[in-house]
Amino acid sequence: MADASRKVVTYIVIGAGNRGTVYSHFAKENPHLAKIVGIAEPRPFNRNLFLKNFGSEIPPENVFNDWKEAASRPKFADAVVIATPDQLHTEPAIQFANLGYNILVEKPLAIKEEDCIEICKAVKKNNVILAVGHVLRYHPYTQKIKEIIASGLIGEIINIQHLEPVGYWHFAHSYVRGNWKNTSTSTFSLMAKSCHDIDWIRYIMNVPCTKISSFGNLTHFKKEKKPKEARDALRCLDCNIKEQCSYSATKVYLDAVKRGVVGWPVNVIVNSDPSEESVIQALEDGPYGLCVYESENNVCDHQVVNLEFEGGKTASFTMVAFTKEICVRKTRIFGTHGELEGDGASKIKVIDFRGKEELHLFEPAMISMETMMRGHEFADWHLMNNFVEAVSIGSSSKILSGPEETLESHLLVFAAERSRLEGKTIDVSGESQKALF
Repeated sequence: MADASRKVVTYIVIGAGNRGTVYSHFAKENPHLAKIVGIAEPRPFNRNLFLKNFGSEIPPENVFNDWKEAASRPKFADAVVIATPDQLHTEPAIQFANLGYNILVEKPLAIKEEDCIEICKAVKKNNVILAVGHVLRYHPYTQKIKEIIASGLIGEIINIQHLEPVGYWHFAHSYVRGNWKNTSTSTFSLMAKSCHDIDWIRYIMNVPCTKISSFGNLTHFKKEKKPKEARDALRCLDCNIKEQCSYSATKVYLDAVKRGVVGWPVNVIVNSDPSEESVIQALEDGPYGLCVYESENNVCDHQVVNLEFEGGKTASFTMVAFTKEICVRKTRIFGTHGELEGDGASKIKVIDFRGKEELHLFEPAMISMETMMRGHEFADWHLMNNFVEAVSIGSSSKILSGPEETLESHLLVFAAERSRLEGKTIDVSGESQKALF
């Protein structure tokens, strides 16, 4: 568990949605380490719910409808956690950096290349700590893989194969009906969902990427793929095949709330406490009740990325919507003297080519704790713990996803999307260094 002797770090939360709530549990569970002293959230229900759950020590004058109100005040906390929608990260990140706040920004850092660059320049100029929500770097599973590679057990890495199975109904929830469905209002799906993974591959490979290419498209979630049996139904509640459809909103949300589920994803679609009545209302009126073949989505439902690294090493990444498993990554790493296979959570298998092809099994040391921060196999907790410790001791040494690392991997994601759209391989040698200096 976290060191109880550390200075208590104060922070402001900007955005009381799902991720802002996740990062707030750290202070609630560890009051000897962190304290929330401000909240900015424009939605009354979310703001009041946040205050109910986390606001016992937040003074009324530090409750804001808009982050700009908090930024207009003299600095009154050590740090700020920015968990606004992706397209609204840039302005608060730069303004709070200019005020001297240490900053944790949920991934992605921003949805435009130039905005990512400006945020990184701002934090470097003001000499403040920046951590980005690339939680996979902080996972004990990832650190165990790094340890195995550093030991030389599989020799020099030659190739990485990495898969993110998004999950069929999860993709429909977030990227067909939800906040990340359209590039005009958010960003492309590789950035929104899988900048995690491109960053993780770069972290494991541990040398710069030189070339990148990508292919993918929106194949299934469009009007011409709508089953004939659904006829002209625009909403799942009115559909003849709502009980058989893989993506039926009644199955994902209404059946879930009937089983007693009131957390994600049910709580995302309502503006009140989840109930059968509020869910039905949301399915009748809101975007989450729309047929997945009638939505305004335009982002890829599957995409592959090929990467070449210094020394001729290669990697391939696949993001695909159509899986039963939800975000349980699968990885194979091929080295000159062995291969490694990981389940994305807790089990790592290594075959050593030397001698008698000995099999080694590894399980990362997981910290036993009672926490609500269970997302990404507790990696959410590890990220927040490292960030709070870094702010407490005034050093970025605990940050694994700082400005340089984040900018480099984000620029790879932008380049991959450019490759997909333009149909060509992109040379990315030294891009992040050129951008920053």
